[in-house]
Amino acid sequence: MILKEKIKKLAENYADEFIQIRHHLHQYPELSYHEFETSKFVQQKLGEFGIDFQVMATTGVIGIIKGKNPDKKVIALRADIDALPILEKNDVDYRSKNEGVMHACGHDVHTSCLLGAAKILNELKDDWQGTIKLIFQPGEEKNPGGASLLIKEGVLENPKPDAIFALHVHPNLEVGKLSFRGGMVMASADEIYISVKSKGGHAAAPHLTVETILAASQLVVNLQQLVSRMNNPFNPTVLSITSFNGGNTTNVIPSEVKLLGTFRAMNEEWRFKAHELIRNICQKTSEISGAQIDVEIDVGYPFVVNNIRLTEMATRKAQEFMGKKNVEETEMRMGAEDFAFYSHLIPACFFRLGVGNIQKNISSGVHTPTFNIDEKGIENGMGIMAWLAVSV
Repeated sequence: MILKEKIKKLAENYADEFIQIRHHLHQYPELSYHEFETSKFVQQKLGEFGIDFQVMATTGVIGIIKGKNPDKKVIALRADIDALPILEKNDVDYRSKNEGVMHACGHDVHTSCLLGAAKILNELKDDWQGTIKLIFQPGEEKNPGGASLLIKEGVLENPKPDAIFALHVHPNLEVGKLSFRGGMVMASADEIYISVKSKGGHAAAPHLTVETILAASQLVVNLQQLVSRMNNPFNPTVLSITSFNGGNTTNVIPSEVKLLGTFRAMNEEWRFKAHELIRNICQKTSEISGAQIDVEIDVGYPFVVNNIRLTEMATRKAQEFMGKKNVEETEMRMGAEDFAFYSHLIPACFFRLGVGNIQKNISSGVHTPTFNIDEKGIENGMGIMAWLAVSV
């Protein structure tokens, strides 16, 4: 039996085992940088499989599987392990037991797929050449990103991967399908924190103070010029003010209004030019309104870029594994991923795993309280990760 068929067969045989692993992970989600029990569970499973591992960045787990001729190539496979602060609304047996925390972005699926791929690869290590580095990564959902912490601790060294792969669940893609895209895939993401201040005062005497609500409102409108008038319309970018907080009664002008927002871009030169423009708009609005306006921009993840040659090769291999009709092109997205840090250092391929099923009413988006998957996707995910690791 050829290697591809062996991987498919093992993925099918082990699917139920890793669906149950997914259920366990889903029931016990943990927030970014606090994935202590999740990390212990991953370590336990790798130990059961007979795979060597080490712990990095407190909760990250890094496994190594050596095939024949282990120095020939090194391929890294990455899964994120953290969850989100969301109250789950799914009525399922494996509903989150950690109130207010949920695997609403599918990281339980990613972890299960990588554990499944690890078991398959370890069982077949006499059939392939090279070394596989397994990266179970904390903190994808929160700055500074667990990828950046692992990189600082040397995750891309000893041995240095020649390439890295990661998958991400995609509820808008039917189960049984995959999607790939070379080049720019996802945007950079920076967090914006703005405070608009004055001495405050009585709502009946606005002339005796600075109207912070009005100044903040003007600022929200003024900031939209960044996208509509200062940016090249062919350059993808998003600036969203997502929170506006100030005041708590009808007759008081608040002394402070706080704004939160996000800035997304796919061009690093424009990204940092835009930061300066945001600060300038805040300053000009302050001068006009008389309010004190302070702005902090928390620089987050860079854009994700897929190595074109690696992605073309991975696409062909995926077509061999899943069938050509089941491999599509991924759309560019303004979402962000800390996989970007890896992609700027070594050849990388970040692809999508179909987990949606309209007939079963499985279509809720990620980061929603009703997100779920068609669990046939776990068999597909573990199989394709194992196959890409040994075939590219």
